[in-house]
Amino acid sequence: MKLNEGTIDRVVRIVLGVVLLYVGIMVVGGAWGIVLDVIGAIALVTGATGFCLLYRLFGNFSTAKK
Repeated sequence: MKLNEGTIDRVVRIVLGVVLLYVGIMVVGGAWGIVLDVIGAIALVTGATGFCLLYRLFGNFSTAKK
């Protein structure tokens, strides 16, 4: 699995993922909380791994330096 996210992209995804998980668990709750938790978990995992499947599906798009 090749990295296709740049450093800034990864940092933004990790921070956004943590914020969404916190808001989904501590603030919102209910069905919307679950939705925010799922989106936050996806952002956190893609930021941590450096690989985004959607980038690959949409024409091998990449923000990583070559």
